[in-house]
Amino acid sequence: MKKLPEVKVGYGNLYGMLIAPIRSKLLMAGIELKVFNELSEPKSADAVTKAIDTHPNNTRLFLDALAAINLLEKKNELYKNSPEAQAFLVEGGPTFLGRLLPFMQPDAEVFENLTKLVREGPPPQPETPSFSEDMVTKGVVLMADAEKAGYAQEAVEIVLGLPEFPSFRKMLDLGGGPGLIGMAIVDAHPSMNGVNFDLPPVVREAKAYIKEYGMEDKMEVRGGDFNQDSIGEGYDLVLASGVLQFATDIDSVVKKVFDSLNPSGVFVSIFPFGQTHERTKPESIVLSLLSMALMGQEAGIDQGHIADSMRKVGFKSVRSQTMDTFMGPMELDIARK
Repeated sequence: MKKLPEVKVGYGNLYGMLIAPIRSKLLMAGIELKVFNELSEPKSADAVTKAIDTHPNNTRLFLDALAAINLLEKKNELYKNSPEAQAFLVEGGPTFLGRLLPFMQPDAEVFENLTKLVREGPPPQPETPSFSEDMVTKGVVLMADAEKAGYAQEAVEIVLGLPEFPSFRKMLDLGGGPGLIGMAIVDAHPSMNGVNFDLPPVVREAKAYIKEYGMEDKMEVRGGDFNQDSIGEGYDLVLASGVLQFATDIDSVVKKVFDSLNPSGVFVSIFPFGQTHERTKPESIVLSLLSMALMGQEAGIDQGHIADSMRKVGFKSVRSQTMDTFMGPMELDIARK
């Protein structure tokens, strides 16, 4: 008899790749059907069916699948949101991510044409991307959702832990978007004021958040492009949270930050797109950026690049670490002038 081949590895990982898209489809369908709104308390499949007006048997199968991927809990034929679903998938909750998650999905069209893009490269890109006011407004809202769901709280904790924090008087939230991080930092200080710097359409939207949070007396906005325009001066603290990927020349922007700081000022960069192992890790970052990169818009930066730039422009000390956050690994660089 011919001998069977010797096998030293399994193919469970390959099978896992095949069923992985089902998980995201279940999540998106759950959001669209508003299933999680109904399950803050335990309910039967029949009760859910009546509430969302769906097919009884397929609803039961769907709820079982959501339980299989740990978005629901099932006990005695009753379903209830998992803690994660309750925190992030119930509309009206303070940390609801149901608007953001669909936006974060990989571009389906890109991956439907993956082999073509690999063979032929990215299609021609417009010289100047056009962004409507509606797109800007939606983008700021989605950024605010992400910040409220944990990102802002982690950033604030980092800054409040700086030994210099009590001495700060003025901070810049560079590329601050809705400005929730900067506002929370300023609010935690008895006498510090802040500036939220971003593109003019973005800071126009940020004014609404400043008013909503009652921070008009302590926060101001400044519109501009940090690649080209002045970002101001006289800051004790500059925070750049997830924005340096938009720098056309990182050294130039980091030098602009250096010049804007007072003596002994502190620059804190939190960067979620640092890549390691010759840009093959972390997996979550490489894959999340792949669709944009295939279309000619690479946003990843080698881990350590920002810290090297800080030293190059003259910061006296730079401390770096990789943070294990709820969104995955992020690169934290703290530079002192």
